[in-house]
Amino acid sequence: MKVTAGKQKGMQAVANPRGVIAAAAMDQRGSLKSAIAKDKGIEKSAVTPDMMAEFKEAVTRILTPHASAILLDPEYGLQAAKSRAKTAGLLLAYENSGYDNTQPGRLPDLLDHWSVRRLVAAGADCIKILLYYTPFDSPQINETKHAWVERIGAECTAADVPFFLEFVGYEEGGDEKGIAFAKKKPEIVAKSMEEFSKPQYGVDVLKVEVPVNMAFVAGTRACKGESAYTRDQAKEYFRKAAAVSKKPFIYLSAGVSNDVFSETLELAAESGTNFSGVLCGRATWKDGMPIYAKQGLKALEDWLASEGVKNIKNVNDRLAAAKPWFSFYGATSVSALAD
Repeated sequence: MKVTAGKQKGMQAVANPRGVIAAAAMDQRGSLKSAIAKDKGIEKSAVTPDMMAEFKEAVTRILTPHASAILLDPEYGLQAAKSRAKTAGLLLAYENSGYDNTQPGRLPDLLDHWSVRRLVAAGADCIKILLYYTPFDSPQINETKHAWVERIGAECTAADVPFFLEFVGYEEGGDEKGIAFAKKKPEIVAKSMEEFSKPQYGVDVLKVEVPVNMAFVAGTRACKGESAYTRDQAKEYFRKAAAVSKKPFIYLSAGVSNDVFSETLELAAESGTNFSGVLCGRATWKDGMPIYAKQGLKALEDWLASEGVKNIKNVNDRLAAAKPWFSFYGATSVSALAD
């Protein structure tokens, strides 16, 4: 496996000295606006761009000394990007927040005024895309999504910048937090990892959900009632999903609490998967949203400096089992992947 000079450089910028990606995510837009509005008791439209930028800047400044990189959006996050720690790389999101809800399929869209070239010019070391995806959608919907990802992959290849693809499973009209979906999730995650490992997509890193819902893994702290899988079955699902990936992959926190995500990473370590790190957002900072909304910036900064830092260290402590991204290709160092 050869990795071009530009892609090597981008990957090194967002990984720690060991080659593990210990990145924080702060590219939320619609969900962050909604949360601030709810906690402030105001309309979503009353949440100003300055509020969004201020929240992102505080998270970035206080947490990136403990992260290998930060994922931000170019809409509200460019000022925040300037305040990141010198040791932290930068991933920029290329997609519009949310999806087209006027038709089935949760079809994605790109930001109107951005291209990969422009994101790189704005300082991006890597490009990230979020895609809602299930292998069980109609071929018509999925072929649209496949072609969309191929175009972005080609754009990243032309700019010689790493492409991180994040996909989130769903079921049209279903309850993604329920036990019925939990039983389908292992197959949705594994088939998605297999699909987007194919070379035509040009993906460099898969940003993936864990293949189980921890709330339904028997015997875990997250499981409060009925279960969909035993702990051993869950570990086997981790292994099966990892086995079909032909690209380095990292886990996303998917909005769960810090305690649940920490337990998730412990299970991943037990299962022995060759994951290359995390891109962890809300599990680190989500409890700071009501504090910011109700008490302001200073209170958020104080909370981040204590609880936020504690949360990110909890996650980092569980990355001992993660493997360097380049080891996925059998290399012992980045230079071994040189053209």
